[in-house]
Amino acid sequence: MFFNKYKYFITILISVVLMSCSKYQKYLKSSDYGLKYDKGVEYFGKKDYFRAIGLFEELENIYKGSEKAEKIQYYMAYCYYNQGDNILAGYYFKNFSERFPLSKSCEECDYMSAYCSYLNSPQPSLDQDYTRKAIEEMQIFLTKYPKSSRVSECNKIVDDLRGKLELKALNAAKLYYNVEDYKSAIIEFKNCLNDFPDTHFREEIMYLIVKSSYKLAENSVMSKKTERYQQTVDEYYNITAEFPDTKYLKEIKKIFEQSAINLKN
Repeated sequence: MFFNKYKYFITILISVVLMSCSKYQKYLKSSDYGLKYDKGVEYFGKKDYFRAIGLFEELENIYKGSEKAEKIQYYMAYCYYNQGDNILAGYYFKNFSERFPLSKSCEECDYMSAYCSYLNSPQPSLDQDYTRKAIEEMQIFLTKYPKSSRVSECNKIVDDLRGKLELKALNAAKLYYNVEDYKSAIIEFKNCLNDFPDTHFREEIMYLIVKSSYKLAENSVMSKKTERYQQTVDEYYNITAEFPDTKYLKEIKKIFEQSAINLKN
């Protein structure tokens, strides 16, 4: 009994799907462009973005230069966005703003273009080209629309993206430290501070510079030890001036005292 009901349900479902596909193919082949457009909008409203795109792609060139061209471009951008294809969505949003600069949807599409780049930004361990691109696009948006209601959101996104670049740079510097290339580690840690002066990793970075400087001095030839112990002392003064109650104080104080003794000797 249950099996018969299940079989009946599957049969009905297959029939509905086949009829739906048949209708869709009919719309695709139709030369009634108005019908194609209406069905594209209908599919979009039903969140059937795959079929909507198929119909809108057929109409892109047909309605080029008309009022409907703007709407088709807008629908296609959101079709790709809602399917999770942020690269093509970003392309269509950007293309919309370039083709229809006077449209009331221009600000929205400029933002969405930048937002798609943000969504494409990978984790910090990977290449950060999309991260830099997203920051650039968000900053262009902020310059173009300084009074936009999206300004606060854009600033949060830029902060998030810059955080990825900070972490990427810090991890690269730590890699040099971990393989005991202290000279390169110092350079990269200082680059982090120069590139991201407001980083919340600042105290940790300055601490690692002190440690790297001391380890570099310890492993140096005699002719360079004095200069590098002095550099360690200087870096100790730098961090304690900025973070007098640093959580690393006990450890770096020992480094400072040992460096001072070595300088006297």
